[in-house]
Amino acid sequence: MNSKPIVLIVDDEKTIHNTLEALLDDDYTLYFAENGMEGLAMAIQSRPDVILLDVMMPYMNGFEVCRRIRAIETLAEIPIIMITALDDHDSRLQGLHAGADDFLGKPFNIIELSARIQTITRLNRYRRIVEQRDQLEALHQELLISYHKTIEGWSNALDLRDKETEGHTQRVTELCIEFAQTVGVSEADLEFVRMGSLLHDVGKLGVPDAILLKPDKLTEEEWGIMRMHPVYAYQWLSPITFLNKAVDIPYCHHEKWDGSGYPRGLRGEDIPLSARLFAIVDVWDALNSDRPYRSAMPREKVLEHIQEESGKHFDPELVPIFINLVRQEVDQTKHNELVIELNTARL
Repeated sequence: MNSKPIVLIVDDEKTIHNTLEALLDDDYTLYFAENGMEGLAMAIQSRPDVILLDVMMPYMNGFEVCRRIRAIETLAEIPIIMITALDDHDSRLQGLHAGADDFLGKPFNIIELSARIQTITRLNRYRRIVEQRDQLEALHQELLISYHKTIEGWSNALDLRDKETEGHTQRVTELCIEFAQTVGVSEADLEFVRMGSLLHDVGKLGVPDAILLKPDKLTEEEWGIMRMHPVYAYQWLSPITFLNKAVDIPYCHHEKWDGSGYPRGLRGEDIPLSARLFAIVDVWDALNSDRPYRSAMPREKVLEHIQEESGKHFDPELVPIFINLVRQEVDQTKHNELVIELNTARL
């Protein structure tokens, strides 16, 4: 790939071509055109970094060439230096109206011309780098949005498949993020907590409906298949680089602090923090929600159960933080409801 800046020289004088070639050939890739029509065609073909454009040419003068270049979207931003023997105010004004960026009079000073081309090509290349960076950033953001939409789609598919837990995924995701913020998880890692929470049961897509939706108690064999869903999640998600840090929750949220969980029997702090956070939130939402086979437990009973499982199922340092968080939310909800009642009564 040629890294030299490209200069297009549009001038009908051979002596100008020869002079500029001798001056610029070592540092630039040069293209030459002898009239306006040829210059337009060569500009479209070569996409130069700068155009040196003579004014007085046959068939089409430099002003018209400049206007036409500016009318072509892919060429409109290319810097144009007009080289002209016309040194009057009106000619310069006409050139500016046509879209010229700079002027040099004939005969031109070689050192001045070289300095101007060097400056303008550097600025133009820097502008292109900035534009390319902005374009890459925009594409990156679009890609992230697509990833997130795909993850949300998987999450919705899980909820649609298992009507008993409909809405569970969104609730546990929101609460787990709040819990993670409370314990000081960084902003960057919160995004992985969000994605992992949304995908926590994605492995259940590999569990047959006859087992996943079975209304009766599962047999030992069926439980063995059910307990494979974190492994399925790991197998599916771990090859996706974007989700590497999000896989901890789908893979480890059924591990227990005392080592009695599955699929690997991890113990204590060997269980990733995000999975330890999620395990508490998951049980809280499950017991605090109505299911076809039972009603929701009272909140305090659920909190008592979570407290009882501290050091067994759950991280004992996280349990009191979670209980405090939930009670604060309950108090805030009651306060808001009271305010609404008072405002309604005043009306």
